[in-house]
Amino acid sequence: MLSKIFIKNYILIDELELEFSNGLNIITGETGAGKSILINAIDIAFGAKTGKEVIKTNADKAIIELTILDKKNLASKILEEFDIDSIGEEIILSKEITQTGSRSRVNGCLVNQEFIKLFKEIFLDIHSQHQTYSFLQPKLHITLLDNYIKNPVLCDYKNDFEHYKNLLKELDNLKNISEKTEEQIDFLKFQVNEIEEAALILNEDEELNNELSVLENVEKLKELTGSSYWTLSGDDGSIMEALFQIKMSISKAVGLDSSLEETETQLINAIEILKDLSSSLRDYSTSLENDTERINKIQERLFLIEKLKRKYGGTIEKVLETGEKLRKELDGIEFSTQNIEALEAEIEKYRKELFTKASEISAIRKTHSKKLSELIVEKLEKLELPKVRFEIGFEETELGANGIDKIEFLISTNISEGLKPLAKVASGGEISRVMLAIKTIFAQTDNIDTVIFDEIDTGISGKTSQSVADEVKELAKYMQIIMITHQAIIASKSDKHIYVRKTQDDKTCVNISILDEKEKLNAIAELASGEITDESLKLAKLLIKGAV
Repeated sequence: MLSKIFIKNYILIDELELEFSNGLNIITGETGAGKSILINAIDIAFGAKTGKEVIKTNADKAIIELTILDKKNLASKILEEFDIDSIGEEIILSKEITQTGSRSRVNGCLVNQEFIKLFKEIFLDIHSQHQTYSFLQPKLHITLLDNYIKNPVLCDYKNDFEHYKNLLKELDNLKNISEKTEEQIDFLKFQVNEIEEAALILNEDEELNNELSVLENVEKLKELTGSSYWTLSGDDGSIMEALFQIKMSISKAVGLDSSLEETETQLINAIEILKDLSSSLRDYSTSLENDTERINKIQERLFLIEKLKRKYGGTIEKVLETGEKLRKELDGIEFSTQNIEALEAEIEKYRKELFTKASEISAIRKTHSKKLSELIVEKLEKLELPKVRFEIGFEETELGANGIDKIEFLISTNISEGLKPLAKVASGGEISRVMLAIKTIFAQTDNIDTVIFDEIDTGISGKTSQSVADEVKELAKYMQIIMITHQAIIASKSDKHIYVRKTQDDKTCVNISILDEKEKLNAIAELASGEITDESLKLAKLLIKGAV
């Protein structure tokens, strides 16, 4: 429900902070005082189109901020979906309108129009003589009926229908795969075989290139490693011979100075390392052989690898990945052609089961629709539409998420006219009463917290006004109502009375205030007779007491 509204520099309002209450919030004031300014501000905060013309003269921007109490935790899912932090039961919705545009925030986070639209659907309905009320939309009628019925079969059906849709999607995918031509399948098989028969190994090309470099440079490697061996260990003048001479000298020196023992040890270790290195060079040099046959095999293998890399990836890893993907695609084709018929049979069986459930749901709907129609007619008769007829029209459709029913509310308010879609009822006063009747019946199943009625009592009077007043008061037991009215009898039912007045001294301003009991009495007296007199005050007291 709306807990509070803050407005600054909006049209004729300098600054305003106003608290709403549970139940029935009535807004009254003289004609032209600006009562709809408040409703329009709420509507703008909830996404209605606006422009810089609403900014108060000489101001840079206008601000509208709503505090919403979400006691039913209705917004938790959408807040989470749009990554907006929760701050408990309170939700702050703000709209800033500047000379260049506007932006909305929820709990301080910028939000887009998509969010605001979803947010409004959760919390608010606005109905006026000029706006289309949500209940007029045929697409909502089936939901309203199901909410009234609380059909236990429907939830299971919806889950089953989702599975049915997934099966259809799977069949569609299989058919798309199986539609490949024989030529395409043959080419796919060729690609798979080409990659699999190559039996590639990761990093194989690097290892082969290294081996090829060795084989192509055998003589050079023999020369380099052989000469290095002879330099280390040749008979005369080799490094090893020189090192043995140095060792003998150091050993003699150790006999004279024991501090050279560590030097002797390091020298011995170095000689052992060089001996091992010398042996390695000798073995490597003697192991090298010219192998033209192996060179040819490596070159052929590298040619094949490079060809596959150019065709399927650029690296062996990419070629293997492509091969796996093509293999899965080929397996899928073979699987799809074998399983399409089986899946089609399963879908047909499932469709028949769904149709049986949908038919059961439809029968339940038709049974309850008669009772609901009777309740609505009863309400409308109380609202001074004695010749009204109301029916819920059914039309069978293809299986869908809601079953096999297309539903629309039909009404006739004149005995001489046939039933017509609810959205085509011409009279504004009749539409208002129809909406009020439906809203009252659905109040306990409707999650909407706040309903705003902007002068829906236009064109009614007398006994009809009394009936509308009673229904509005009844509706306010289940949800918050904010209502602009010119009818004293309706205003007398208020839980909170908000009065709007326009002053024109140095500048034109709209002032909005909450009335106490005495002020409320005066306001109702003025509504009843156009002025405050002893007689009008007496009538106002009777209206408030419900004696009239």
